[in-house]
Amino acid sequence: MDPVLLARIQFALTIGFHFIFPPLTIGVAWIIFYFMNRYRRTGDPAYAVQARFWTKLFAISFVVGVATGITMEFQSGTNWAEFARFAGSMAGGPLAAEGVLAFFLESTFVGVLLFGWGKLSDRALWLASLLVAAGATLSGFMIIVVNSWMQTPAGFEIDPVTGRAVLTDFWAAVFNPSTLPRFLHTIDAAIITGAFFVMGISAWYLCKGRFEDFARRSLKVALVFAFLASALQIQLGHFHGHQVWKEQPIKMAAFEGLFETERNPTLMIFGIIDPEERKVHFPIGIPNFMSIFLDFNPDTVIQGLNEFPEENWPPLPLVFYPFHLMTLLGFYFAGLTGLGVLLLWRGKLFSSRWFLTLAYLSIPLPILANELGWVAAEVGRQPWVVYGVESMRTALAASPAVSAGEILASLIMFAIVYALMFVLWLFLLGKAISKGPDSLGGESPSQLAGDQAEVVG
Repeated sequence: MDPVLLARIQFALTIGFHFIFPPLTIGVAWIIFYFMNRYRRTGDPAYAVQARFWTKLFAISFVVGVATGITMEFQSGTNWAEFARFAGSMAGGPLAAEGVLAFFLESTFVGVLLFGWGKLSDRALWLASLLVAAGATLSGFMIIVVNSWMQTPAGFEIDPVTGRAVLTDFWAAVFNPSTLPRFLHTIDAAIITGAFFVMGISAWYLCKGRFEDFARRSLKVALVFAFLASALQIQLGHFHGHQVWKEQPIKMAAFEGLFETERNPTLMIFGIIDPEERKVHFPIGIPNFMSIFLDFNPDTVIQGLNEFPEENWPPLPLVFYPFHLMTLLGFYFAGLTGLGVLLLWRGKLFSSRWFLTLAYLSIPLPILANELGWVAAEVGRQPWVVYGVESMRTALAASPAVSAGEILASLIMFAIVYALMFVLWLFLLGKAISKGPDSLGGESPSQLAGDQAEVVG
């Protein structure tokens, strides 16, 4: 048993499971804020019902996300001690800030949103919803700062005596070349994820003929969120792709299955990559378009994998396929929500059962796209933990004192615990969705909103 491989599998398992929840909760948090904002402006009790119901589903996912996120920071010090020693001064601050945001800011104000109805003013509840959404987004930013620094390290130098990374320029490290593109790309994906979650559940209610007034309102709002975010993601994907091409040319060549250096090669849509023969079989793509897409210049030369030593290549299938599946899903999201907006404009959205069925069946697809994007980005960084730093090749970053047996035992434990947590999460979500908005707090929506209106008055 190879302890480095087992450590990589364990990290992939734990962070892959955890990554279900942050994008989902960030997206849902901004939709909750929208409903709270509308309630505060209009006084319409229906918006209060919307906000409280989606807050309950948010809280279920948030708790699981926080519990599974704790292991990430500890794992860096157990299985990846050499990386922690090297990058501790670079990663420690943002990770500590993320913990404060997640545990204090978000947790506190989620509690306010859950238990403050009938006790606090609409202004206080509105502010709590804003702080939850902003806190979740800032928490994501801190994680992205650390991960982006590992992708495109900047603002540091290596101490020749200790071999550790020493911070020399705080702002260069925080806003390294990939921070902004990755943050915008990830947060927009989070909004798509949350919007599809709300849209899909609302569509399910309509298909079942339950809570129809509630479902129509939430479906319409979530559809607009999802459409705007999906359309924007096409532009943000280009922005991020340009950055990857500039800063990580090996990764971009792996994304596209490009082996030979070419001027304006084919922009690959899909195919079967063959690392042994160094080619893509049955390629489907747009000829003479990659340079235009990446650099708006048909004369730009794109480096192929053969320009680089093969030992610096990432595992090509684990980069090529996830990247293209993620991209295809992104266009599916834009197409589906575009059709939804057209149906809404024509007044046929709520009666189009085929669209409603696709909407609720599509709930897990943005989560899948997030996971695929994470795999493409992180595996594409290999064979380095910190890209391009030779002392931080993955094999050198692991903990030398942790045995394969110890890692395997903890890997099995995590797999069992996370499987149980996943089943529990689905059970609690299913129970809350089945009860619907009328069951919240033991009151009907009209009673709840009426009580709140009296408190505000």
